[in-house]
Amino acid sequence: MPPQEKLDQPKRTDESHCCEEDRQMDNSLSGFTNRGFSSDANHNDKEKAIEMYAEKSSEKRDNFDFDDLFPHIGEFGYYQIFLFLMMIPFAFFVAWVYFTQIFITLVPESHWCWVPELENLTVEERIGLAIPMDGEMLHRCLMYDVNYTEILRDGLKRPDPTWQTVHCKNGWEYNSTEVPYSTIAIENDWVCDNAALPSTAQSIFFCGAILGGLVFGWIADRMGRIPALVGTNLVGFIGGMATTMCSSFWTFAVCRFLVGMAFDNCFTMMYILVLEYVGPKWRTFVANMSIAIFFTFAASILPWIALWVADWKMLCYVTSAPLALAILTPWIVPESARWLVSQGQFDKSIGILRKFARINKRTVDDKTYDRFKDTCVRIQQEEECGKNYTVLDLFKTPRLRKITIILILLWMAISLVFDGHVRNVGTLGLDIFLTFTIASATEFPADTFLTFVLDVWGRRWLACGSMVVSGIFSLLATVVPLGVPSATLAIMGRFAINISYNIGLQYAAELLPTVVRAQGVALIHIMGYVASIVAPFVVYLAHIDISLPLLILGVLGITGGILALFLPETLDQELPQTLQDGENFGMDQKIWDFPCIKKSEPEKPAFERSSSTRPSIRASFRGEIRSSMLNRGSVRSRKSVCVPEHLGV
Repeated sequence: MPPQEKLDQPKRTDESHCCEEDRQMDNSLSGFTNRGFSSDANHNDKEKAIEMYAEKSSEKRDNFDFDDLFPHIGEFGYYQIFLFLMMIPFAFFVAWVYFTQIFITLVPESHWCWVPELENLTVEERIGLAIPMDGEMLHRCLMYDVNYTEILRDGLKRPDPTWQTVHCKNGWEYNSTEVPYSTIAIENDWVCDNAALPSTAQSIFFCGAILGGLVFGWIADRMGRIPALVGTNLVGFIGGMATTMCSSFWTFAVCRFLVGMAFDNCFTMMYILVLEYVGPKWRTFVANMSIAIFFTFAASILPWIALWVADWKMLCYVTSAPLALAILTPWIVPESARWLVSQGQFDKSIGILRKFARINKRTVDDKTYDRFKDTCVRIQQEEECGKNYTVLDLFKTPRLRKITIILILLWMAISLVFDGHVRNVGTLGLDIFLTFTIASATEFPADTFLTFVLDVWGRRWLACGSMVVSGIFSLLATVVPLGVPSATLAIMGRFAINISYNIGLQYAAELLPTVVRAQGVALIHIMGYVASIVAPFVVYLAHIDISLPLLILGVLGITGGILALFLPETLDQELPQTLQDGENFGMDQKIWDFPCIKKSEPEKPAFERSSSTRPSIRASFRGEIRSSMLNRGSVRSRKSVCVPEHLGV
C-alpha cells in the first residue's frame, strides 16, 4: 500500500482549535451523557451521538479534489490510455538526448600513430615497424622517432627497441572493426593528451541540465507545462542539429550545453502531466512501466541506429530532428488541470475534465464539478498561508536538516553511480554496442520488479539493498578477468542501481514536508546533476587503470546504501505536511524496522479515520518535481477534527 498524505488530522487535546459549532455539539453530548439513563441505553445513545458528530464533522470539512473526481470521469479510460501512449515519443527523445553523445564521441580502444611514409604498407606492417609496445598492448600515443624513408629503403621490417620514441606527429589511425564509422572524436583526434575532452563535454552537458531544470521549471510554473514541454524539446532540437556543424571542441561544448538543457525536462514534463490525469491506483503502473517499456526500448535500439546510419552527423540528425514534433503538442495533449487550478483557472480545468469524462464515456453530474470547484477555491486560499516557505527552512531544525542532507548525499551517490555505469560500458572489454543494449535492457526487469515490491518491502531497505548489491557487483567486476566475466558483473550492478534510481526521488518527495516539498526535491535533483558532472571523469580514470571506475562506483554504491538506513521509512505512513511534521516524522522508528515483518496495529474506529485519505501521487519518476507545480496539486486542508475529549476518542 502506498504512503498516504495526511488529509485530516486526528483529534487535538487543545479544544481552543474547535469551532463554535463543535463546542455546541460537545455541550449537547455532555448534557446527554449526564441524564442518568441505564448503562446500556446510555452506551447506545452515546454511540449514536458520536456517529452523528463524526458525520457532521466530515461533511463540514469534506474536500472533493482530483483524486475524488477520477472515479467519476474514469481513472484509466480511453483518454488516459491515449495520453499514456503519447509518452512514447517523449521517452524516445529523453533516451536519445541522454545517450547519443556516447555514440558520437566513441573512440576505438585500438588506435595508434599515423605515419604517412608507411601508407603503402599493410596495417600490420605499419604497426610492427612504427609503434612501440606498452606492455602487451600497442602504445596509443607514441611512435618511433626515425627516418622512415630510409628504413623502407634499407628494407627493415622490424623496429630496433633502442630507437627513440616521440608523441604522434601526424595524427592517429583507428581500428574500424571496433567502431565502424567516423565520430567527431575520431575526426578531431580527441585521444591521448585530448582524451579527456569527450568527458569534459559530457560534464558541460550536465551543467546545461542544471540551467534547463531551473529555466523550464520556472516556465512550467508561470506559463504551464505544455509551453515548458514544447520549449525544452525545441532547445534540444536546436542544440542537436547545431552539433552537426561543430568542427572544434568549444563549439561542440556549447551545442552539448544546449542539448543538456533539454535533459530530462523533454520527457518529465509530459511524464508528470500524464500521472496527474490517471487515478491513484494506476500511478504505480504508469510511473514505472512507461520507463520500463518506452525508455528502455529507445535506449536499447540507439546503438543499432548508430551502426545503421554509420555516420555521427547523420546520427545527430536522426535523434534530434524528431524533437521538433513537440511543437504539435498543444493541439494533442491537454494542459495540466492541476496547474490550471493553481492559477485560478477553475472553469478551464473543469472543461478539460469534462472532455475526459466524455471520451471515457462517463456521465458526471454538474453538482460533482461544482463540489470540485468549491474545494479547489478553498484549497487555493489555504495555500496562500504557506507561500513564504523556502528550501532554507529544511535546514533550520536538527532532525529535518539531517534527513535533508542524507537525501542529498544519497541522490548524489545514486546519480553518480548510475551515470558511471552508463558510460563505463566501453571499458568492459566487449563490443560496446551489444554491451550497451544489454545494460540498457536491465531497466525493464528493474522497473517491473520495483512495481511489484516497492509498496510491500518499503523504500529504506530496498534503497539500501539495491545500492549495496550494485556496489558489491561492481567491486567483484574488478577482480575477475576482463571480458564476459567483468561485463556480466558490471551489468548486474547496473540492474541494481536502476532500482535505486527509481526509488531515490520518490523517497525524497515522501520524506520532505508538503510546504517545501517541491523546492526540496528540486534542490536534490540539481545536486544529482552536480554529481553527474563528475561521472565522466570517474569513467576517464580507466585510462589510468581499467579497474578504477568500477572500484569507485562500488565503494560509492555501498556507502550510499548504508546512508539510506539512517532515513525513516515512508511506507504506510502519513506524509509530513508542515515543517514540524517533517521534524517529527519517523521518530518512533528503529533502524532495523522492516515493513514486511512489523507488528500490525489495531484498527482505529471508523469515525477516527478520514474518509478522504488516499494514496499520494507517486514520485518514482526521474526529475519529478522541478518547482512548486506539484506542491500546488498536493496541499490539503490542515483543519483538525476537534472531537470532545470526554468521548474518549
